[in-house]
Amino acid sequence: MSEKKGVISTRGGDKGRTSIVGGMRVDKDDIRIETLGTLDEVTSFIGLLRCKLESGHDWDERLGQIQIDLMNLMAHVATPSTVEKKPTVPLPTATILMMDEWMEAIEESLASETVSFLLPGGNEISALCHIVRTVARRAERCLVGLNKADPVDPCILQFVNRLSDLTFKLSRQEMDRKGVAEERWRLFREPRK
Repeated sequence: MSEKKGVISTRGGDKGRTSIVGGMRVDKDDIRIETLGTLDEVTSFIGLLRCKLESGHDWDERLGQIQIDLMNLMAHVATPSTVEKKPTVPLPTATILMMDEWMEAIEESLASETVSFLLPGGNEISALCHIVRTVARRAERCLVGLNKADPVDPCILQFVNRLSDLTFKLSRQEMDRKGVAEERWRLFREPRK
């Protein structure tokens, strides 16, 4: 490791391999590393979304908790089931309940139901919510693949699934609050003839 203060470079990954919890070395395209990288993207995009919110915005604290829970969740994902010493950070069970309640409140506040596929956009906050949603969906796909190779706690899959649902609803709430019309693509189900 470099001796310079503040530099974090071991050069150990220069050949496309990295270490995971337990000391095992894996390729950087290993499903566990891909999953961790995608979860890191989700956390980063939530950070960007929070930066774009107005000061004192009612989403900020809860989104901050979701970021903390994602970091804790990543510690669990980084730990293979064969490693005896498990992470001491909690799994996000309480935040799953918080997200469920938050989504119910959003649904009650919206002027209309979603009956169509929506084009992401509208304004910057809504578009960022869609970016978080789509990256969370990719993280979910990675988690399913990882779960096939090495079991993942069901709470982790549930958390990421809820997060993508929540950010879709947040995008709609932002559009509703700002009075921006949603761009509908087509109905979920075509009308019967």
